[in-house]
Amino acid sequence: METLDLKNLITFHPDRISREMLKDSPEMRIALMCLDKGQKLDPHKAPLRLLMYVVEGKGTITVGDEKIVADAKTCIPVDPMVPHGFAADQGEQLVVLAIVSPVD
Repeated sequence: METLDLKNLITFHPDRISREMLKDSPEMRIALMCLDKGQKLDPHKAPLRLLMYVVEGKGTITVGDEKIVADAKTCIPVDPMVPHGFAADQGEQLVVLAIVSPVD
């Protein structure tokens, strides 16, 4: 059984978003994204199902036309081809775990 210890995987870079692929298989991908204050990932689309989970911090999550101020333990599912992104724009760092699965 595989265990992911997020406490030891969270890292921040002042000049870019820290992105780490924790699992990459045909059935599921898990990525950890760590944003320092002020950093953002612009909205984009993907033909996959997505679950965004805020591990720690606070920021704004964009899903379609909606903007959600989210903090730790917020979980947001996103349907395929819906624009999504996030920003550490609430005065804190932001850590997001993204779980992606293919569309049936």
